[in-house]
Amino acid sequence: MDSPSDSPTKGFRLGLVQMNVTEYKNYNLTTATTSIKEAVSGGANVVALPECFNCPYGIEHFKDFAENVPNGVSSKLMSALAADYKVYIIAGSIPERGDDGMLYNTSVTYGPTGEVLGKHRKVHLFDIDVPGKITFQESAVLNGGNNLTIIDTEWCKIGVGICYDIRFAEMAQIYRQNGCDLLVYPGAFNMTTGPAHWQLLQQARAVDNQVYVATISPARNVNAGYVAWGHSMVVNPWGSVVVEASEEPKVVFADIDLDYIKQVRSQIPVSTQKRTDLYKLATLKD
Repeated sequence: MDSPSDSPTKGFRLGLVQMNVTEYKNYNLTTATTSIKEAVSGGANVVALPECFNCPYGIEHFKDFAENVPNGVSSKLMSALAADYKVYIIAGSIPERGDDGMLYNTSVTYGPTGEVLGKHRKVHLFDIDVPGKITFQESAVLNGGNNLTIIDTEWCKIGVGICYDIRFAEMAQIYRQNGCDLLVYPGAFNMTTGPAHWQLLQQARAVDNQVYVATISPARNVNAGYVAWGHSMVVNPWGSVVVEASEEPKVVFADIDLDYIKQVRSQIPVSTQKRTDLYKLATLKD
């Protein structure tokens, strides 16, 4: 268990749960419960789980593992744990069966009394084709969400995305414009996109928006149908990696220092230097 020794002057501690995910839901929920307890013991005020923490990531699994939110077993468990430990839980994501009968990849955040603070349905579906490497089509089973999700805490606002959402810079920019200081992306990058883009994208979103960015992956299982990259990570507003797991199950911590965010923004004040008069133009001029 990695834990920074110094607490921020103004902020909170974030715990990232990189955990094994199997084809047995009860096992996964037990693992999540144990890991959340470990994160709380390490001083975490906010605990975040990986994408698809209650089931293997794969379109062949989503229908069988899908639950109602917030009345499914996974949601009820996360709500109870948040209330028991009096922490915020960003519950990675699970396959959700909506009231409309459709399936979504959904992240629910619970407050310290167990209340649902926000429900984020993955907006950008992971449909890619890298010849000879990986082909995946979430849209064959899932539907995309239509809303962005901001969580209000006593420390700051947190913007939530899921995995592929991180590739869309506009989404992060909107979160920043609406006052978010931390962006959290439960994700399951694979062995092709992970080593190429996982850290790069986090640093880009962090530096462009001068925010902390956290990503939480399942642990790597080389025998799974979809092999996750792992390397759950937190990047600070300067673009430096604060903490990084490797590929094995691990709970890691990062102190989110709100004073440091202000410092970076005052030194390089890009938010006040934006030329929105030019950005709004429909076409470029010579």
